[in-house]
Amino acid sequence: MPSFEWKGRDRAGRPQGGVLVADNKDAVLAVLRRQQIVPITVKEKGKEIALPKLRRGVDEKSLAVFTRQFSVMIDAGLPLVQCLQILGEQQEHKTFQRILLQVREDVESGSSLANAMKKHPQAFNELFVNMVAAGEAGGILDTILQRLATYIEKNARLKAQVKSAMIYPIAVISIAGLVVYVILWKVIPVFGALFLSLGADLPLPTRIVVAMSKFVGRFWWLIIGIIVGLGFALRRYYATEQGKLVIDGLLLKAPILGSVLRKIAVARFCRTLGTLLSAGVPVLESLDITARTSGNAVLERAILEVRKQVEEGKSLAEPLKSTNQFPSMVVQMISVGEATGAMDTMLNKIAEFYEDEVDTAVAGMMKLIEPVMILFLGIVVGGIVIAMYLPMFSLISKIG
Repeated sequence: MPSFEWKGRDRAGRPQGGVLVADNKDAVLAVLRRQQIVPITVKEKGKEIALPKLRRGVDEKSLAVFTRQFSVMIDAGLPLVQCLQILGEQQEHKTFQRILLQVREDVESGSSLANAMKKHPQAFNELFVNMVAAGEAGGILDTILQRLATYIEKNARLKAQVKSAMIYPIAVISIAGLVVYVILWKVIPVFGALFLSLGADLPLPTRIVVAMSKFVGRFWWLIIGIIVGLGFALRRYYATEQGKLVIDGLLLKAPILGSVLRKIAVARFCRTLGTLLSAGVPVLESLDITARTSGNAVLERAILEVRKQVEEGKSLAEPLKSTNQFPSMVVQMISVGEATGAMDTMLNKIAEFYEDEVDTAVAGMMKLIEPVMILFLGIVVGGIVIAMYLPMFSLISKIG
């Protein structure tokens, strides 16, 4: 039987460590849970436990519904294979249906549920697999599935709030650009021809608008090419590590929007880490998974730096404070959670608080953005209209 080196903290927060001989890592985690020790790292001697790469495939709504139904069926006492068979047959998502039936076959052949799910990262990510493994080892699979369902539902809600926070201003600006383009392309040339036929002296604002109209009429293909090219270049730049850091950093510093995005990121960090720790997943693995699911490159780098310092023996709160990416209230509450041995509970409370804060912040941002967008449209369109009316005043004075 292999030997596993482990490090962790007891309920009083004191560091602990040792070596356990067990069949696998899950058995070690089960022993540590019975001893009321929060694991920080568990590794086989001479071999670090590797984590699979995170990939996406099945949508969160389907996954949340499956997880909730699965937990209810397990709690009702139905055999595991029968649960997977029923849920697989009634699944409308064809790819997910095929995956569930394959998982059922693997479990029926003797595989653990976590190992069977690990083969399908397009449906079950690292967080899901690690929590299922912890639930199987501790005999609390139904409870773990309920926590997972709650986490997935809340995470989907946060993503929807991110989209609503960003799509609205982008949509308004895009519509404004389209309106201005149509005015310059179709309306301004009519006025320009009229002024030319009347021999009017065009003031500077009118000449600028007419010149823009001519440019739009002649080089519309160039404008479209520039917009498409910039979009493609921005997408390619964001695909690089440096690009993600720069763009995500600018988004976090943006006025109004940056505050909302930071609150969303903090809520997701606390919810993910609290859910993993409550399932008994070691702290270092939990931080790894939390970093990769943070949704922001700046916070991902900060969390990985925190993980490095925790591995060196520091508490979680101290390196979190040094990153300057997390509010002081979050750091202080995590510090209290470490001192009382209830960090998972404290993290979930912080997540609930910031999720409520996100609701309020998004609603406030929408109320603020609406008049700003109206003012922006008024200035742009009104400026064009005024520029085209200025020559009419000189024409009227000449006629008079």
